Amino acid sequence: MRKVLVLGGTQYFGKKLVQRLIENGDEVTVATRGTKNDPFGENVERLVIDREKKETMSAAFEGKNWDLVYDQSCFSPMEARDTSEALNGKASRYIFTSTQAVYDFGTLHAEGNFNANTYPIEYKSRKEYPGYEGYKEAKRASEAVFHQLGYFDVVSVRFPIVVSEDDYTERLKFHVDKILSGQPIGIPNPELRYSFIHADEAAEFLMEIGKSKFEGAINPGSAGDISLGEMVGKMALLASKKAIVENSTESSTVSPYALPGSWSINTSLASELGFNFTELNQLLDQLTMFYIQQNDSK
Repeated sequence: MRKVLVLGGTQYFGKKLVQRLIENGDEVTVATRGTKNDPFGENVERLVIDREKKETMSAAFEGKNWDLVYDQSCFSPMEARDTSEALNGKASRYIFTSTQAVYDFGTLHAEGNFNANTYPIEYKSRKEYPGYEGYKEAKRASEAVFHQLGYFDVVSVRFPIVVSEDDYTERLKFHVDKILSGQPIGIPNPELRYSFIHADEAAEFLMEIGKSKFEGAINPGSAGDISLGEMVGKMALLASKKAIVENSTESSTVSPYALPGSWSINTSLASELGFNFTELNQLLDQLTMFYIQQNDSK
């Protein structure tokens, strides 16, 4: 039986990961601020920590050890350093949930397009990383800390946009709802391209990469990418409606995916290692139909 520590794990695909670990027979400890209820009952041990206060982690981890750590809640290099120091000698393998945002805007980025092993680190707190650019920098620097300190065998999982039927952000659903209601969608640049992964497959990938001996950065997700214009056109076709697309950034109509540039990854490495994901068009079709049927049932 493996002993597994999950930092975070109480929302979205983090919860799905914890459930899979439980079903796998692992001895699971969940470490959070303790502010959210979780559905795991007596199947997990719970520790209360504050990622921004190293002393809480040092106290919570005292006298404990784990085979594997999943980090779902690190948002600054200071947190990465403090957590690493608190866990140094208490774990050997570390799976960090990162993001495709570590890459510059562009399409089909391969893992080598951002090297965490050589990235210069400036230690700042999460409050010092506002907005999208702050998020990008925080994740880059956090990856750099984990890989450069060398305390663990580290995997940085660079997820694309995570979607599912139970996506609490409802960013994908936003587009379907606008099309069904005949409302405009603000898309300043419909040619921008994006990559996606289903939340269930994100959790499954984390589970399986934890069992492997792989180290380094990896991009999981459905192969390829799709433009925002193509995606909305696909949704309109499935809904038998016309999509009203405007060159607008007005807050009530602008697409949640209207970023300053394309945001997509090359998933060839994950495929070569034997990981399989739902084909991109199939993924978007099944979610669009789910949202359409959900609307019809109201």
